[in-house]
Amino acid sequence: MRSEITIDLAALRSNARRLLDALDGAELWAVVKADAYGHGAVDCARAAIEAGATLLCVATLPEALELRRALPEPRILVLGPTAEIGAAREARLELSVGEAVPDGVPVHVKLDTGMGRWGVSELQAPARNVVGLMTHLATADGDLDFARLQVRRFVEATADYAHLTRHVANSAGTLRLPEARFDAARCGIALYGLSPFGGDPAADGLTPVLSWRSELALVRRLRPGESTGYGRRFLAERDQWIGIVPVGYADGFRRDLTGTEVRVAGERRRVVGVVSMDSFAVELDRRLPVGAEVVIVGDGLTLEEHARAAATINYELATRIDSGPTRARRELRG
Repeated sequence: MRSEITIDLAALRSNARRLLDALDGAELWAVVKADAYGHGAVDCARAAIEAGATLLCVATLPEALELRRALPEPRILVLGPTAEIGAAREARLELSVGEAVPDGVPVHVKLDTGMGRWGVSELQAPARNVVGLMTHLATADGDLDFARLQVRRFVEATADYAHLTRHVANSAGTLRLPEARFDAARCGIALYGLSPFGGDPAADGLTPVLSWRSELALVRRLRPGESTGYGRRFLAERDQWIGIVPVGYADGFRRDLTGTEVRVAGERRRVVGVVSMDSFAVELDRRLPVGAEVVIVGDGLTLEEHARAAATINYELATRIDSGPTRARRELRG
């Protein structure tokens, strides 16, 4: 086994219920773009709907069409721009738009209240096929004052159209900003038990959905002055046992994760040397057998912790994990 990705759908359903509790009557719309943040879009979408989500959000038309083939009933909203209106209409999709409102398909008009990306700056009288009004919070994971300003701008712009479905909150807004609830919230990262704030997910009652395991493929002793990996970035200062794990940046274990920790045979061990395409090395305090379990994510090791080591965010790490059959074995639970 090179590595095994386990997706705990019971944990995802628990996270969905946690978000629904926070929403206090507003609908939960599950964001499953980017293959459900690397967790598997179809499986996670189905579990989210089972747990009470009422709509699925994706970024692209091909993502939506893949979901529609597997899930014929749920509402699906394409958040990114698309020009293929006929395909969207045939698949019974809903579209997010800015200026131009296409005919014959349900549309959600996006207002730019401060994100500075997609959306209109001023709302005109909505066309007949507009079913929703939306905006995107830029700082709900940190600067709540600016997030509240965005909410106020949205309220002012949409006050005459409260009969339409209004949706503003993301995961961070759902957990920290009650005034952003409106009629529905588009939640992604928290659905997968990952913290939108970069901290411990458990602090917000979330349970990580993904765990990642591998094993030691090689164990060897380095003598003083000997090295492991490209560039000789790690030199043994004394007799040093190291283990080689058959996972690398092609699997989503980034090159800049040198220095993070994984669990080897239940104990935390530091990643040393340069992470290569198909393997990385860990320091050992003794000789361990080939095949000893290596936990990369799980058992108290979070993607948030790895993200801090790599100076990035958990979103990026999750979406880069390759759980395809040529690199890993993927297992569903719950």
